[in-house]
Amino acid sequence: MGITKSEEFTIKDNKIAKYAKALAHPARVAILQLLIKKQACICGDIVDELPLSQSTVSQHLKELKEAGLIKGDVEGVKICYCIDEKEWETAKTYLNNLFAGYDPKTKCC
Repeated sequence: MGITKSEEFTIKDNKIAKYAKALAHPARVAILQLLIKKQACICGDIVDELPLSQSTVSQHLKELKEAGLIKGDVEGVKICYCIDEKEWETAKTYLNNLFAGYDPKTKCC
């Protein structure tokens, strides 16, 4: 695998890429939508809501957690997941600014 040279880009660029990678799978989008819909921490029943195995859901939760979009707290033998409010706002700002930067009135092609 080649070198990504991510250190050559700004912190903001790297964060946008991290969020985009986390959003790049429909299962992860579905997990985020579920957490948003519930507006609360979810312990264990995420698997019941998705057509995926426990191990696959765990892998997707790990990706979302590494991107900072969700957080998980251990409660007994379960981990309860919810949206990480602070990182969510940062992601929202960065992604909104990226998309808002394009002016469709400018013709280039």
